[in-house]
Amino acid sequence: MTLCAIAQFGFGFFNPALALDISNGAKIFTNNCASCHIGGGNILISGKSLRKEALSQYLEDYDTDSIQAISYQMTNGKNAMPAFKNKLSEQEILEVAAFVFQQAEQGW
Repeated sequence: MTLCAIAQFGFGFFNPALALDISNGAKIFTNNCASCHIGGGNILISGKSLRKEALSQYLEDYDTDSIQAISYQMTNGKNAMPAFKNKLSEQEILEVAAFVFQQAEQGW
């Protein structure tokens, strides 16, 4: 199992609580999210993609706590996006959030 550490940029520390399995997040994303967000896009509302600029604009607190902001959106849903709190575990949601964050940082 590949474990990757996600830490906020600029702090230069490792927090073991943020060690997440990004490869598992990628699999979960493919099975649950890619039908609407293929390649980081959004087939329903093109401007609300998973690209860094859009996430920063549309998710509250994205610029201060990216993983939590993505997790909150996934857990609770909003508008056309369904809530995943009853479909995925909290750990699975965090793994997908870490994957989305990584992809957004790399430009999808």
